[in-house]
Amino acid sequence: MRIFVTGATGFIGSAIIEDLIQAGHQVLGLARNAEAAALLERRGIAAHLGDVSAPDSVAAAARLCDGVIHTAFIHNFADIAASGRIDLAAVQAMGEALAGSGKPLVVTSGTAVLPAGVEGHEDDATDPQSAGKHRIPSEQATLALAACGVRASVLRLPPSVHGDGDHGFVPALIATARATGVSAYTGDGDNRWPAVHRLDAARLFRLVLEHGAAGACYHAAAEDGVRTKEIAEVIARRLNLPLVAKSADEANAHFGWLAHFFGRDCPASSAQTRRELDWRPSHAGLIADLDRPAYFQ
Repeated sequence: MRIFVTGATGFIGSAIIEDLIQAGHQVLGLARNAEAAALLERRGIAAHLGDVSAPDSVAAAARLCDGVIHTAFIHNFADIAASGRIDLAAVQAMGEALAGSGKPLVVTSGTAVLPAGVEGHEDDATDPQSAGKHRIPSEQATLALAACGVRASVLRLPPSVHGDGDHGFVPALIATARATGVSAYTGDGDNRWPAVHRLDAARLFRLVLEHGAAGACYHAAAEDGVRTKEIAEVIARRLNLPLVAKSADEANAHFGWLAHFFGRDCPASSAQTRRELDWRPSHAGLIADLDRPAYFQ
């Protein structure tokens, strides 16, 4: 199949492309500019100039392909609600382009859309007050496309997708530790983060594309929940900094925008996903992966 991938040059998207090619698929990658297009073309990947903030551009590419994997997202934490609206418009445009075709559309979301404090499952209802509430409208729009002749599925990523080239939450925690001189966690540090290696996540995106059910949600949680204190402990040891606990109020001042995410208890199961798609994560867990020089260079 020829697959259109948004976020094609990104941390996760680039791994997805490699997995797709190894499985015999062709790829059309979204490129926001000529530089990104050249990067894809040097890897032998066809590029489509466009942007998720221009829905017509992604819809046009979707029409040219046999399926879509949508990973691009504008992570503007200063106005994350606006990022969610842009994402929704892109999902709707691609869904309309695929309507009646039966083709697969895999849309990225996050396990953070689920209620905190309990283990989240694939079929659980989303929480409109969750840390990932900006993703919920896109989830709902995706699932609704099943009634429009699109094999649309949602793949929820955990807060930590780790591996070489990571530029997400964990590197932000490392930067905060360096800037403040301490490695901190919130409360007793028993709140849990699910996690997955980027290569295991990439394989799951392909499995959902190939075999996912219309209107289904899947979880890319290789680990159901890693205690945040364990994450802080590795950072403290690697940077030779004190390990300290912060109250909720202190955490807001210490972590800034990260506090809302790092203080959240959001374990998530992937048992149903593994059973239905025979997904078997095989790469390093978060703590083992983090405890390497590569994360601290």
